[in-house]
Amino acid sequence: MSLKRVYSFVAMIIAAIIIVIVLFTSWYTVDESEQAIVLTFGEAGEPIVESGLKFKMPWPVQTVEVLSKETYSLQFGYEQGEDGKVVDFPEETQMITGDENIVLADLVVQWKITDPEKYLYNVDNPEEVLYDATSASLRSIIGSSKIDDALTSGKAEIEADVRDLLVSLVDKYEIGISVIAVKLQDVELPNSDVRNAFTAVTDARETMNTKINEANKYRNQRTNEAQGEKDAILSKAQGEKTARVEQARGDVAIFNKLYNEYKGNPEITRQRLVLETLEQVLPDAKVYIMKDNGETLKYLPLQALEKETKTNAPVQGGDSE
Repeated sequence: MSLKRVYSFVAMIIAAIIIVIVLFTSWYTVDESEQAIVLTFGEAGEPIVESGLKFKMPWPVQTVEVLSKETYSLQFGYEQGEDGKVVDFPEETQMITGDENIVLADLVVQWKITDPEKYLYNVDNPEEVLYDATSASLRSIIGSSKIDDALTSGKAEIEADVRDLLVSLVDKYEIGISVIAVKLQDVELPNSDVRNAFTAVTDARETMNTKINEANKYRNQRTNEAQGEKDAILSKAQGEKTARVEQARGDVAIFNKLYNEYKGNPEITRQRLVLETLEQVLPDAKVYIMKDNGETLKYLPLQALEKETKTNAPVQGGDSE
């Protein structure tokens, strides 16, 4: 074989290799759950987030880095294996609260890649930076919180404060990551003796709150009863007031009527008043009219006739003979 044919054969092989490289490195695909960034001689372009078959310049002119768009979970203070077994790392989660108590706190951070260029080229290990920022944020917030808040009702506020601080740190470090959520998993005391003591204090506080609620309930009940009695007394007094006012008005009307009669016939009115008063004072007394010489005067017994008439009066509605 001549040297010329050898050169031609080698040239054909090189051309075939170049064609293969061009064919296999000029196309790439982006899945719906992925995002990509194209590098032109090492310089990053705009992120590609639309899925499908894409074209680029062949290697080594352009290369592609494909990253996931899924949400990741960073577990701080523990690790859950594929078999579901959880391994704790207490040396990482031990921290001091603002009132100088020791607690163990672990949490999970949900995050995703939002800037591929920063994620790939700003730092060597973005996940390690995120882990360190999470540790710093949690320790800072726990260090300014009281132990009661960390163990009981203040967890939601602590979560929110940790998330805000972590977001600010991640944005400051520019590692191309966005924090989606922060969730405290466990906040507990370091040993059983401390936990038992804290439980006893918590139970005593709950008992105190229960007694206070019962006392408030009894106070409200007695207050309502007293208010009801007060309203009843006021209502009765108002009724008596109205009755006495009406009685006084009636007495005034009777007096005015008697006064008018008195002005017309003073003597007769005076005698009638005397007789009516005697009837009220001595209802069963008999009346005798005496002469000047001491003898009784015969008169028509009107009172006896009136009583007899009332006694013998037929009952209304009865049958007549």
